[in-house]
Amino acid sequence: MTTVPQMPLVETLQVLHSVRSDEVVVTAMGVSREWMRLSSHPLDFNLVPSSMGQATGLGLGLALAQPRQGVIVCNGDGSTLMNLGSLVTITAQAPQNLTLMIFDNGIYEVTGAQTTPGSAGSRQDGHSLDFASVAGSCGFRSLYEFDDLNRWRAGARSVIDDPGPTCVVLRIAPIPGAVGPRSPGPGRQRAIDFSAALNNGPLTD
Repeated sequence: MTTVPQMPLVETLQVLHSVRSDEVVVTAMGVSREWMRLSSHPLDFNLVPSSMGQATGLGLGLALAQPRQGVIVCNGDGSTLMNLGSLVTITAQAPQNLTLMIFDNGIYEVTGAQTTPGSAGSRQDGHSLDFASVAGSCGFRSLYEFDDLNRWRAGARSVIDDPGPTCVVLRIAPIPGAVGPRSPGPGRQRAIDFSAALNNGPLTD
């Protein structure tokens, strides 16, 4: 089994936070937990509580509905595996304003750190699933991989600026004992506030 370099999750998100301008950022699961500690931007959409795999569909819908608005989806590897079909749907629609970031730590972190079927430890061949190759086979033409924090820091903004749909695989170290994110508040009000920020006006009931 090959050891793959990994980046710390918090520092990796700090890089994204530092280069983010006015993009929508959709997060789920463990990424939401850490992102909520870093950012309170009105265009943050922390998909909490959520079912695994839903963030990609939400991000695609936002990108299609707001074609002049950049959209970044921060998805875990486990959540990506839960809805691989959404990768094909994204590339079929081909929104140029969508960036999908897959945070790959090899485990279902918030449900007990079980290894995913994509991790080397779960596979008979001892090799982790190559998410970049999977995304490429699904039709993504802008593909990036990072396992070094300095390289990610140097390239993050240009990755976001690349015409999409773009897929970025970020190899992340698991956080031992990590728990799931807490809901940041009532879902209905959060949706109203987010819509107002997105459309510069209140959502009509």
